[in-house]
Amino acid sequence: MTYCVGLKLNRGLAFMSDTRTNAGVDNVSRFRKLFTWQTPGERVLVLMTAGNLATTQSVISILEERTKAPSERRPSILEMPTMFQIARYVGETLRDVIQSNSPTGQKADSAFNSTIILGGQVKGMEPRLFLIYPEGNFIEASDDTPFFQIGETKYGRPILVRAYNRAMSFEDAAKLLMVSFDSTIKANLSVGLPLDLQVVEKDALRLGLSKRIEGEDPYYQTISNGWGEALKRAFDSLPGFSF
Repeated sequence: MTYCVGLKLNRGLAFMSDTRTNAGVDNVSRFRKLFTWQTPGERVLVLMTAGNLATTQSVISILEERTKAPSERRPSILEMPTMFQIARYVGETLRDVIQSNSPTGQKADSAFNSTIILGGQVKGMEPRLFLIYPEGNFIEASDDTPFFQIGETKYGRPILVRAYNRAMSFEDAAKLLMVSFDSTIKANLSVGLPLDLQVVEKDALRLGLSKRIEGEDPYYQTISNGWGEALKRAFDSLPGFSF
């Protein structure tokens, strides 16, 4: 399983993913699920994956290979003029990879199923955030839906719904993401540390803060312990129920 979150903020975009993959309780590995590309001053792209590992690695390999010599390997995500066109191409690539591995054609519940969060900015345009489905279609973040989750979403969602504020700083966004991931990690063994954090500041057109958060990270431990203690205090302060 996986957990990834992309937030759309007034200041730009914030992303976080875990790194745990498993094929059973006795076969747990680490694989990066957050990938980036940039042409400083022109565009910056961030992509996170959830689902079948072979499928997602194949999609990333295709996208990466076509950025090496764009003039010879078109289309390239480093040349497309808009984020919409990049999202459409990533969706088509995902769909084609799934179909090529499924003898009966692509199905949403296929063993080759994968889902992608894509975000970034192209010069002269606003930052954009997309959720791409295995069928190749996608939706875009909006004021009504300002963040996307993929993978094991249910445990980390309540704090996002309650505490997300589009005007929040990147520092507060990172704190919010850590609480969301900590809640998920404590509830589901298939999601685990380390975590990858990536920030994209609006109009910077280059990657911002990139950080890998290990289990012993002191700030993460402060967040984890503080959140648990705050929940306990809030629970203890609630009035009792009369039977």
